[in-house]
Parts: sequence; structure tokens; C-alpha cells
Amino acid sequence: MSYEQTLQYLYDRLPVFHNIGSAAYKPGLDNTIRLMNALNNPHQRLKTIHVAGTNGKGSVSHWLSAIFQSAGYKTGLYTSPHLVDFGERIRVNGQMIDQQYVINFVEANKSLFDSIQPSFFEATMAMAFNYFADEKVDIAIVEVGLGGRLDSTNIIDPLLSVITNISFDHVGFLGDTLAKIAFEKAGIIKQNTPVVVGEWVPETRAVFEQKALKMNSPLFTPDVEMQFEAYENGKMLCKTSKGSHYVSGLTGMYQLRNLATLLKAIDVFRAIPDNSFNIDEVSLRKGIEQVVELTGLRGRWEMLQTSPCVVVDTGHNVGGITYVVEQLKQQSFDRLHIVIGMVSDKDINHVLDLLPRDAVYYFTQANVARALAADEMKLQAEKHGLAGHAYPSVREAVDAAKKNASDTDFIFIGGSNFVVGEALKP
Repeated sequence: MSYEQTLQYLYDRLPVFHNIGSAAYKPGLDNTIRLMNALNNPHQRLKTIHVAGTNGKGSVSHWLSAIFQSAGYKTGLYTSPHLVDFGERIRVNGQMIDQQYVINFVEANKSLFDSIQPSFFEATMAMAFNYFADEKVDIAIVEVGLGGRLDSTNIIDPLLSVITNISFDHVGFLGDTLAKIAFEKAGIIKQNTPVVVGEWVPETRAVFEQKALKMNSPLFTPDVEMQFEAYENGKMLCKTSKGSHYVSGLTGMYQLRNLATLLKAIDVFRAIPDNSFNIDEVSLRKGIEQVVELTGLRGRWEMLQTSPCVVVDTGHNVGGITYVVEQLKQQSFDRLHIVIGMVSDKDINHVLDLLPRDAVYYFTQANVARALAADEMKLQAEKHGLAGHAYPSVREAVDAAKKNASDTDFIFIGGSNFVVGEALKP
């Protein structure tokens, strides 16, 4: 099979959550354990850091990878979903997994997949761990797919756990209160393993404290606040409340919270007893500043062009869109154009409540089964005072926005990972 045929086999043969939603969700670790046993448990040969959270986990995971790379360590990075290419999910030192490895792994394990019937996520995670073991990485940064407690990635025994943020997302799986969602995220807290919780409120704090106490896990939260200073050469200059200055390669204002979480995570990691890793200050700062170049991260307040300014961002739930709207308020423009599409199982009404009423909207839909039809989104949006037109594809919506915008206008593209992914395709 070719690379494209192999990916199509995975999409066709295995249930893919990002395409069909809940039908692809297989909670629990039984399938994962069977897969790992059949592959001789490659995850047990890896040193790992485990990262969960509703928002921010992708950014923190990429930052961690960039920092370890900068310190000279061969670093695996497993994230999801991908935006443009499947290989984005599995990287070593920022380089996507070799396409031939994907082909060989799938061909070698077809009978195993037929027997176990894993989800797409379970199969790709197994591929990632196998690849990292074969590549003999020094450390692997592993991002949770969904939740934590029952997520396939929760078979690892990490050196450190990080939980970035708790917000409402996937309420059908994780619960309809912040406490219930926090309980699922807290499932990655392991016995005697330090955990960093980036943000909490009284409702979630009690959940994390109780779980950490039960697992005898040292619990930490950020001890500094990050403050924005300026934008310079496509980077964000910021400083801590203690006076330390950093240059961030991720530029959304919401990244200030994630950066505070990251700094605490590095502090805690450095203090782990018998830790053989040396993360010096130079490597830390290089990783923070050059995260995009080192890891290939896309879609986090990413500017695609100027005149007019075009920005994409993958924020897609209430928490993520809140951050996006805050960021939009910081921009200078004559008129705001928003290209937006969402998936049908998100909290659409609460998201629409957050969006600015004075923007021109281009309602669209990504080419996935879960996408909310553009016409339906337009009808829903009108009930919230948002005006615009519906477009059957992301490309048509983006082209229309660019045609209508003047050089001094601002175009934002988002609402789902899939809309952003299609906007990024050449």
C-alpha cells in the first residue's frame, strides 16, 4: 500500500472520533492493554511526561518537546488531532513519523487490528509508542486524547503529569459539571508522581487535591503570573510577576496562562529525585521562543498573512473561544471578518453567545461527518444577533472573506480544528 492508501485503510477500517464523534469513542483501557501486550509493551521502555487539559495541553506539550530538544535530548511527541497531515500526531525531534514506518506498521498489524477492533486513536497511539521505542527516544511527551482517566494514553507511568485547564467540552463523555470533568482529567495523576495543575477554581481544586492526596502525589500550581509586554518580530515578549523576561513563539494572549503552567512544570521536573535530565536556562528559553520552528506546531493564533491580517486559531469550545474573543479585542482593524464552522456535538449556543456582534460572518463547514451544516449554523447564529452568509466549504468562505476585506481589516478563521486544518492546506 502507498502512504495515502494506508491512511485511508486506517480511516475506513477503524472508528475515527474526529470524523464521526461518539460512535468512535471506546472508553477504558482493555483494547489498549491488549494492543500493547501484543507489541511487547513499548510504552514501558519510555520515559514520559503526560499532559491533559481542556485547553492548552497541545501548546504545553509542544513547548515541553521544544525545550527537551533544545537541551539535546531525542524527544518524542504524541498529540492529536492533526490539522493537515497525519504525521503531525507522531514526531521525533519535531520531524513527522516516517511515512514508510506508518505503512510497515499497519501492514504488519492488520490481523491484530482485525482481532482487537481498536479505535483509530488506540491504533495510532500504539504506533506512536512503538515508533518512539524503535527510535530510542530519551523522553516522550504524551498528550491526552480525551479526558484522562479512561483515555488510551493513561497506560503510561510518567515522570510528571500536567493538567492545564478545565472547561466544558465533550460533556457527553466527561460530565456536565466542572467537578465531573476535573475528575476525569485527574485520572492521569499517578502514585507518587508529581502533578502540576495550571488553573483551578474551588469546584475543581477539591477534586485535584483529593486525588493527589489519595495517590500520594505532590501537587503544584504556578507560582507566577505572566504579563504581556509587547509583540516583536512575530514573537510575544512577556515577563513573570517576579521580573523574569521571556520571548514566546506562541503569541495568543491566552498563552500567558499556559506559559505559567509550563514554567512550573519545568521547575517541578528539575526537582524530581534521581532525575538524569539537565534542562538549563538557555534550553528553556530557546524552547519557549522557537517552539514553532522546533516542533512544527500550527494553528495557535497563527498569522497567515498581513494586509489584511488573517489569523487562524484552533480554539473550539467555550474556554477556547473565550480566549479567542479576548485576543480579538486586542487587535486594531477597521472591520472584523470571522470565518467560522463548528462540529455538531459542541456547545454551539454558548459559543455563539461569546462572539462579537459587530463582525461580518462567513458560516461554513469542514469536510467531516461531524460538521454542523453551514446553513444550520447561520440560522443558529442569527438567533444570537450574528449576521453573515453561509458557504458550503471552508475554501469558499475564506476566499469570500478575503475578497470583501480591505487591507486594514482583520480576518479570523476558526471554530474547529477541521476548519483550521482546511484553511491551512495549500
